[in-house]
Amino acid sequence: MTITVNGIAIEASRWPNSEVAAVRELLRQRAVVIGILSADADDDETIGAAIERLLAEEVSVPSPTEAECRRYYENHRKEFQSGDLVYARHILFQVTPSVPVPEIRARAERALVELLAQPDRFAEMAGALSNCPSGKQGGNLGQIGRGNTVPEFEQALFRLDAHGILRHLVKTRHGFHIVAVDQSVPGETLPFEAVRDQIAERLKTGVDARALRQYISILAGKAEIAGVDISGAPAPLGAFATTSCSL
Repeated sequence: MTITVNGIAIEASRWPNSEVAAVRELLRQRAVVIGILSADADDDETIGAAIERLLAEEVSVPSPTEAECRRYYENHRKEFQSGDLVYARHILFQVTPSVPVPEIRARAERALVELLAQPDRFAEMAGALSNCPSGKQGGNLGQIGRGNTVPEFEQALFRLDAHGILRHLVKTRHGFHIVAVDQSVPGETLPFEAVRDQIAERLKTGVDARALRQYISILAGKAEIAGVDISGAPAPLGAFATTSCSL
């Protein structure tokens, strides 16, 4: 069945699924309407950047309150410990302007499925697929402490249930990571004041996702969409460049 958004047919084969393709087209059209994207723009990098700007301007996300942050802290004390260490490996699928983000994500997801079925191939696949220099060492990152990596990577490494190959991709500013946590060494609990900003950022990430789904739902309700149901579908963000594997 042909997929259309407001009468415009979509080529969905370039994307992981038809839902993502339709959401991207819906956001592209909205960016054109509000004047931040030319109607004849057709390269992925320009469209992706316009979508990111659109979401920044139109998706309102309230900051978490002090009470919300403190409640999270009290319920997750073990997540905020000084001296925590992990020994981890990863495979990085780097995001570059030349390749659509959904295509990179799909490639990473296929590799993750293979590794969950055959975990002994981690070093082999890291050497073949990773865009990080650690790939030459089987993806080994060695000993990592809190504050040594970007926040989104750290959050995944130090989750209470993080052990072995994580069953989901970890998305950071550098791309998509397949992560294996080989050992965790706990430290001492930090005071609330020391981790308040970190908690606020973590809570805001969850609110961002809910606000984004609501925004897409509102746009979809005003559009004529045929051939696909995009309720609950994630929004693809534009490609962004990174030149380093620094975590």
